[in-house]
Amino acid sequence: MSVIDDSFRRLSLREQVEILLPAWQSWYPSLFEAAADLGLIRARVCAPSSLMLSNRHASVQSEAVQAFKAQWGVEDEPDSAPVTLRVQNRSYQLGGKGKRRRKRR
Repeated sequence: MSVIDDSFRRLSLREQVEILLPAWQSWYPSLFEAAADLGLIRARVCAPSSLMLSNRHASVQSEAVQAFKAQWGVEDEPDSAPVTLRVQNRSYQLGGKGKRRRKRR
């Protein structure tokens, strides 16, 4: 990749289109249509499930956690047994993610 290619990609989409086609507004109703015809942007085919925001955010969060672990050398810790607490003659068991639940007798 040359320096020119790298500096061109750092420009905004509008600036890229105006460099390649200065009078784009006379031919195209929108910037995105001009950019698509010039090959600057492309549509990607994806699974319908990936359009759900919860799925997209979950995958982004998972990638961020993995990147953090890789950067800092963090290893997954094995799950430990739940801790039982006694408070005023009642037993509570701490389950996953710090949730309290009443222990059955």
